[in-house]
Amino acid sequence: MANLIRYQDRDIVNDTQKVTTSTWTDNTNNLQVAHTSSTQALFGTATSSGAHYLEVFNKVTSDTTSVTQYAVAYGNRKGSGSLDFTNDTGAKGKSPSSNVYSQYRQLVFGDEASNFSFNGFVPDDIYVINIERSRFKHNLKPGTLDLRLSGSSGMEVLHLTDDSVTLTGSSTSTNAGRQFNIVSGSLGTMLGTNLTQVAASGSYGFFYPDSGFIILNPSALKQNVDGLTSTVTANNDSKNHQKLYNHISGGKHFIVDSQEKISSQFYFTRATNTEFNYTTNPSFIDNVGNLNFTSMIDNPTTFITTIGLYNDSGDLVAVAKLSQPVAKDFTKEALIRVKLDY
Repeated sequence: MANLIRYQDRDIVNDTQKVTTSTWTDNTNNLQVAHTSSTQALFGTATSSGAHYLEVFNKVTSDTTSVTQYAVAYGNRKGSGSLDFTNDTGAKGKSPSSNVYSQYRQLVFGDEASNFSFNGFVPDDIYVINIERSRFKHNLKPGTLDLRLSGSSGMEVLHLTDDSVTLTGSSTSTNAGRQFNIVSGSLGTMLGTNLTQVAASGSYGFFYPDSGFIILNPSALKQNVDGLTSTVTANNDSKNHQKLYNHISGGKHFIVDSQEKISSQFYFTRATNTEFNYTTNPSFIDNVGNLNFTSMIDNPTTFITTIGLYNDSGDLVAVAKLSQPVAKDFTKEALIRVKLDY
């Protein structure tokens, strides 16, 4: 085994950095395209996955490289807007929209009694945009959201973002992590100063960067997005979540970044002039134990190529390869910084 030295406290430095990348596949900044699976979009029964949510892909699903980017869903606390699971009177209102609403209020509030309130306005229904978990690292980054919804004519009519940049400290704490308001604007900058963007309909919604989803208020959206009106008829297959998808797809603009904390340890490895000047490489010794290179007797020279990190039991747990060998003899000292990310 090579010579071992024990690191002192002064030799080890801890560091944590936040790294921001695009959320979408292939580091695409702006997801301008949106595709759904035909089998999901054209669902026929209320118990299928398509009745609960629509997966949105970066490419047509016939392309084997297409990847899910996010999903859209519609929730209604009364179960309206989707087909009931059974015709039993006792199960009336138990439907995909009821499940979706219950799921997200459990995530945010932790109970089945609370309802979503948008700046004091409590609608029966919500829209949900849920970013695929594999797409973001530790969390979505507040202030990077830029979502545009088109009207029924295809013209861009509404820009949505969170208020984290305009209003410092605007977040509130929930079971799903931080909650920011969804407002009219772009890249975290709010347009105007009034959070109640639509009179008598409340704010546009909430952004939950730590859990990776957005809750939108249908009552506020329909006031500014032509054609985006949810149907709240009981026991009716209204496909409200597909309506939202159509307006996102038509907007051709969806930006949101992800954030990751990378922790690193720096090991400052010191080789003083008296250390590591000889080698244990067996090629330096002949069959009877004599040195093959007599220059190693009075003027030994070695080359440091690898640094190994061992635990107290002598087990090798990490290896660092130098970019190029470092010459070492009694006239030289080396200080090598090794970075370990985790």
